[in-house]
Amino acid sequence: MLNVDPYVPRPTLLSPHHIASAVHQINPQAASPTEVWHLLTERFTVDLDAVAAVLPRSEPEPRWLQARR
Repeated sequence: MLNVDPYVPRPTLLSPHHIASAVHQINPQAASPTEVWHLLTERFTVDLDAVAAVLPRSEPEPRWLQARR
């Protein structure tokens, strides 16, 4: 939430259904999941736990051990 004016009212999203709808609208504008978070928190007051439940979890790529010979 960088440079967000606290005195400007923003819509509040608390329902997972409303958050999913907002993510669906924002997704084409965002280049990455990080940017989706940024745009959501910039445009709306959101329940961050609900957003985390709606957005897909980004798992690190596994590093496979080399096979022993």
